[in-house]
Order: sequence, then C-alpha cells, then structure tokens
Amino acid sequence: MSNRSIGLDQQLQDYLLSHSLREQDVLRRLREETARLPEHNMQIAAEQGQFMALLARIIGARHYLEVGTFTGYSALAVTLAMPEDGTTVALDISREWTDVARRYWAEAGVADRVRLELRPATETLGMLAEEGWRDRFDLAFIDADKGGYVDYFERCLELIRPGGLIMVDNTLWDGRVADPGSHDEDTEAIRAFNRHVHEHPGVDLSLVPIGDGLTLLRRRER
Repeated sequence: MSNRSIGLDQQLQDYLLSHSLREQDVLRRLREETARLPEHNMQIAAEQGQFMALLARIIGARHYLEVGTFTGYSALAVTLAMPEDGTTVALDISREWTDVARRYWAEAGVADRVRLELRPATETLGMLAEEGWRDRFDLAFIDADKGGYVDYFERCLELIRPGGLIMVDNTLWDGRVADPGSHDEDTEAIRAFNRHVHEHPGVDLSLVPIGDGLTLLRRRER
C-alpha cells in the first residue's frame, strides 16, 4: 500500500503537490495525525483525496457511500465537496480509528452529515438495500479488506444510481499485481477484482495511476 502516487520519483511528486494540491487545513492536520499511526499506509494520498473531491463535484454528488473509512480523510474530503445538504454513509469496523475521524468531521462542521456504521460492511450494505437505498447513491468508494472487493463492488453497484460512480482503491497494489512472483492473498484478491470489473458488462471503467491505483467504474443504464 502507498499514501503517495505510485510510479513518481520524489522530485516529480513534490512538483505535483506544489502545483496541484489545495488541501484545506483541517484535512492537512488529519493527514498529519494519521501519519503518526503504525497503520499510516492505509491513508490515501492527499492528491487522491483532492481528485475524489473533484469527481464528486463533477457528477454533482449528494449521497456518498464509503466502504472502509479508517481515520476519515476520504470521507471528509468528499463530504466537504458536496452541497450542504449532501450526506455520507461511512462503513468501518474500528471505533479507535473512526474516533479520530469523528473529531475532524466535527471540527470541519460536517459531523451531522456523516452517518457512521460500525459493523462488517456486508451487513450494512444489505441493511442499506433493505432501507430503500437501491439506485440512490451518486458516488461510492471501496477501500477495505481486499478479499471482499468483488462482493463490495457488486453490492455497491445495486446501491449506486445509473450514471453514478464507484471508486476502488489500491488496484495497482504498489505494483505487485503486475509482478509474476507475487502470489500473496491480497495480491491475488486484487487481481481477481481487476479481472472481474474488466469483464463486467454493467460498467464503464478506467484504472487511474493515482495513489496506489484508483479504479473508476461508472454504472451503465440498465
């Protein structure tokens, strides 16, 4: 995993950030606090968060679904990009990490717009479908256990509206997906996911080499 864009040397990474990144102070401080955690590599890159926020604005997102929230950087970046009546449903299993998220969501003034669900994601995704959220979310982000990616994608596809967008993180996996010598469980799971969506008739897709690889999947009209 990586919290900077894959394939860029430090000089080019620094140039990219200095000529592109417009990170709000609350996001910067959240990212810096997260960087001190042992699990800091689970944090998305700042430039990826900004890209996701831009996508939210481009498609006019008002309802955002996130599978895997960690300390809340991506949820905060996207929620801040939506209109004031925009809502986020954030799924995770860790109270410790999401307690960090809650502090920054509150500081940014968006805590009342984020619904946090702490249980296995498959349970919450099923619950959302039963609550009537099918075809209602505009945007989704999947960044959780890699073995669950195919299932999370299929469940999110039911919840996303036609024309809505699903973003999936870590799909280049620090280059290991292209390494014929890498056969660990997570690498094989991401390879299987990449094959699955490449062949899927229900989506348009593009794998973008930002962060650790971000796959964009637009749900086609049925």
